[in-house]
Amino acid sequence: MASCDVDGYKELSEKIRDKLGLKKSPVAIKLVLKEEDIPEGIPKIDESIRHCEMVQKAAQGATFYATVDEEKCKGGAAALGLMEAPEKVKTGEMYYSLKRFSSLGSAKRTMDAIPKIDPIMRAIAYAPLETTPFDPDVVVIIANPKQAMLMSQAMVYTLGGRVEADFAGIQSICGDAVAGPYTRKRPNITLGCSGSRSYADINPDEVIVGMNGENVGCFVNALDSL
Repeated sequence: MASCDVDGYKELSEKIRDKLGLKKSPVAIKLVLKEEDIPEGIPKIDESIRHCEMVQKAAQGATFYATVDEEKCKGGAAALGLMEAPEKVKTGEMYYSLKRFSSLGSAKRTMDAIPKIDPIMRAIAYAPLETTPFDPDVVVIIANPKQAMLMSQAMVYTLGGRVEADFAGIQSICGDAVAGPYTRKRPNITLGCSGSRSYADINPDEVIVGMNGENVGCFVNALDSL
């Protein structure tokens, strides 16, 4: 078997959950450019909630898609490419007004550095990896630190190197865990943000790992080999 060959997402997900001891499913995420590309048969979510909450719903078994209208957090929607960032988010003014930064300059520099996708997407599809009806662009895993360590070991198993964790405690599950891996083509580990921990029930002992969908087979085979 070549290092990235896979036998289907059900088996992939079962191996990940078994090897890591995950309580929740890995989440398959697809970024949809055109309305006609929305995976057939997937319902639109019937409520307006945050992207981080949608990831949590999918980790617990739900499959659905959302457009910008259903994405309650517009900063997150902008990071995911569904819209232009609101002006006060783009300039850092919102976070500065919340006293998250000592100056508007430090807020703006942070917002400039957060990974983001060009605002061209029509929708985002979410599903548990084991039942996903689409090929994911990104796979997001909610894990504890030991599980993230094991994932890091699998990520460097074949090519070596180091795993970079790039985050600022802001726009974590949208920017860090989805937009970052999607645009940079490498995995990322992030510690969550105030929004995801407040609204999406990310626990104090949980971290979030995002990885490219096309590399998930390599990752699982490396987990198998460790």
